[in-house]
Amino acid sequence: MARIAGIDLPRQKRVEIALTYIYGIGVARSNRILDKAGIDPGVRVKDLSEEEVSRIAKIIDAEGSVEGDLRKDIAMNVKRLMEIGSYRGMRHRRNLPVRGQRTHTNARTRKGPRRTMISRPKAAPSKP
Repeated sequence: MARIAGIDLPRQKRVEIALTYIYGIGVARSNRILDKAGIDPGVRVKDLSEEEVSRIAKIIDAEGSVEGDLRKDIAMNVKRLMEIGSYRGMRHRRNLPVRGQRTHTNARTRKGPRRTMISRPKAAPSKP
C-alpha cells in the first residue's frame, strides 16, 4: 500500500483519483503532480513502483502544504479573522454563513437544526 503524506492511498484506484484522498489535493493538482513526476494518471496505485511513489512524495513536499500543515494554516487564518473582529470573523464566531449567503431561509447546514419555540398553554380567562 502506497503511503504518501501520512495517508494510505487505496490500492485499486487510479493514481489520479487516489491522490485526491490527501487533504489539499484535488484532481487538477493531482494531474499536475503526476505530469511533473512523469507518471501516467491511468495507472493503478498497486502497479506503482517504490521509486515512482517516492518521486510523487518529493513533488508533493516541494510544492506546498498538505494535510496537517494546511489544516493548521486554515485554522490560524480563521482565528486571526475572529481576533481582529472583521465581518468574516464575526460570521465564523456566530456559526453563520461567511460568504454572503442568505439566512432568512436556508443556511441550515451552517446554523444546524431548527430550534422551535416551546409555547406555554394559554391561561383560561377567569370569570368575575
